[in-house]
Amino acid sequence: MHPGLIGASLVQPMTDSPPPPPAPAANPLSQPIIPVLLPLPLAGPYHYRPPKDETCEPGDWVEVPLANRTVRGIVWHENAPPPDLNPAKIKTIHRKIAFPRLGEDMRLFIDWVAHYTLFPQGAVLHMVMRKGEFLDPPKTQIGYRASETMPQGLNPKPMAVWQAARTSNQILSASALARKAGVSPSVVKSATKAGALKAQEISRDPIFERPNPARKGPHLSAEQRQAAEQLIQKINQNGFSCTLLDGVTGAGKTEVYCEAIAKALTQDPHAQILLMLPEIALTLPFLKRLEQRFGAAPAAWHSDMSSGQRRGVWRAVAAGDVRLVVGVRSSLFLPFKNLRLIIVDEEHDNAYKQQDGVLYHARDMAIARAAALKPPTAMKKMANKTSGFPIILASATPSLETAVNVQEGRFDRVLLENRFGGAAMPDFQLIDMRAHPPEKGHWLSPLLVEAIEETLAKGEQTLLFLNRRGYAPLTLCRRCGTRMTAPDSDTWLVEHRYQNKLVCHHSGFTMPIPEACPECGAKDSLTACGPGVERIGEEVATRWPNRTSEVFSSDITSNPAAAQALLKRMTSGEIDILIATQMAAKGHHFPNLTLVGIVDADLGLAGGDLRAAERSWQILSQVAGRAGREQKRGRALLQSYQPQHPVIQGLVRGDRDSFMEAEAEGRRQLNFPPYGRLAALILSGANERLVNDSARALRNCVPQSNGVEVWGPAPAPLYRLRGHYRVRFLIKAKRTIALQAYIKNWLAQI
Repeated sequence: MHPGLIGASLVQPMTDSPPPPPAPAANPLSQPIIPVLLPLPLAGPYHYRPPKDETCEPGDWVEVPLANRTVRGIVWHENAPPPDLNPAKIKTIHRKIAFPRLGEDMRLFIDWVAHYTLFPQGAVLHMVMRKGEFLDPPKTQIGYRASETMPQGLNPKPMAVWQAARTSNQILSASALARKAGVSPSVVKSATKAGALKAQEISRDPIFERPNPARKGPHLSAEQRQAAEQLIQKINQNGFSCTLLDGVTGAGKTEVYCEAIAKALTQDPHAQILLMLPEIALTLPFLKRLEQRFGAAPAAWHSDMSSGQRRGVWRAVAAGDVRLVVGVRSSLFLPFKNLRLIIVDEEHDNAYKQQDGVLYHARDMAIARAAALKPPTAMKKMANKTSGFPIILASATPSLETAVNVQEGRFDRVLLENRFGGAAMPDFQLIDMRAHPPEKGHWLSPLLVEAIEETLAKGEQTLLFLNRRGYAPLTLCRRCGTRMTAPDSDTWLVEHRYQNKLVCHHSGFTMPIPEACPECGAKDSLTACGPGVERIGEEVATRWPNRTSEVFSSDITSNPAAAQALLKRMTSGEIDILIATQMAAKGHHFPNLTLVGIVDADLGLAGGDLRAAERSWQILSQVAGRAGREQKRGRALLQSYQPQHPVIQGLVRGDRDSFMEAEAEGRRQLNFPPYGRLAALILSGANERLVNDSARALRNCVPQSNGVEVWGPAPAPLYRLRGHYRVRFLIKAKRTIALQAYIKNWLAQI
């Protein structure tokens, strides 16, 4: 090689003006790559290029192309693109949507829920944003503000409208201004014509007035005041704390935690508070109570709201314009801007457990949200600046998990041992149905009938409780023995005689009650077996035809307004005897109710549910607690065919702590929750053979690990449902085992 060529590519000859450096080869991946999480069942974000002349930050809402459609999603935190990503296939974000960013705390919460529940991140995001339709503002409407000076000669009603608009710091719609002034909307229009108001276009998003934490609440007893001060201390400490507000039924727990709400609102002018309730039926009464307490109605969140109402609340929460939200379990996934306190009322209630879609327990997720827990994959630099915030769990019958957390020092406890106003707890009386059976064709024991007669004679009210909807749980043919079941399911059809229907409470299937057996064709051969609340209502109406009785269940009072109207009639004393399911078991105050009759105290004790005894204790204690909440002494009568059962005996003795200790010891010996972990893995499909073959294949690759036991496969409790066959594994593990990682490794093998 010629020596002058050595290094020729590196050494350039000296010239007066050096040539420009060669242009670098274009690297498609040198441009920013933006991770975008979509509200679809996807395990992680997709990657896009930013829109032209715009930057995208984590939390921004965007529209992106996906296949042949446009989808809305959110810019996720830093996420390296996969090494095999083809640069030519990276698409560009269509546009960034002008809406407040989703905060880092909420994005980390989505990650944590996905990690804990083993559901895809995108499926969890869907609970937060659905398809993103709430990001679009509603159409504008006409709003009104007060003129600078009041016109002369106004009548009293238009003058009231002008004054209401004058004192409001917001431009209000005609209906909102009319409500504030206590007049009809037509008066608003006449006041505008008179020059008292100015009209202009405003958004249709609702305006939520700020609650007034300085507003004086009801008088608290010395015990309540002490409990409130303890909760206020938790607010003052900042950071995460979990406190159980443990108070007997009628102790006034709501008034106590309202003091904590007032403190949180005072401490941070931008704080948002979430009060969670287990059922829609409880929401409306709480809204009224909180409006009276703080002078402004909180925002509600539940499934009975219209899409427009939900849009308004969702947008206001995301913008930080709502300070107080009252909602059911899904309210936990609202896009809060500055959530600083969560209260989970009736924390023990099973309605907090989501059974469809992403499976979760809202109480546990709320604790994780307050504690600002992060998944193992979260980057250190994304650690929250704050260390969480307080959460309060309120209950008269705490769950065993919560009780153990208190006992082991992870949670604090504030105790209310007495009913407010000197009211006494009800007396319990056991009715042994073997010794005092009901008459043939009836369901109420003579002792309970006698007690109802005495109560009615004194002008007081009775609540009969049976946690079974409909008229009868089973319908069969007397001739051929056929049991009426749902199509392609192993579930019994429940007779609802008021609607003349047979209903499957698992699949939603309904059909008219047939005149003949569908199997053998025999007419008038179908018979109802066992009682539901409608059948008890029929017996009550027959025994006491001159008394007012009503049935309270989700089938009859199918929306919050109907439930509220019934509860109002009961509270005002218009109903003599109320026959109810668990809808009446909690959160209600009936001043003249002195007798609770539990028709079947044994109902929840059967079956293989790990928590059957605990849940029976809770619901029976709660419903009995509706009696005697004022000055009149209450009593609760329990009809039972198992009078020696520990739950029944514990209720009669009023010894909650002994029952809970015995229940905890049984769980501890077996390493069952809360002393161990338990997970169910269910395989389902329309092809029975394929489901069972897959279950056997999964059984053959169970990872061996100390501290983990795998039981199954076995038919699930509902083996056939909606045409799908279901097979279940149960995985039990020590509390120290990372069960999610174990299940991921197991499933990865197939």
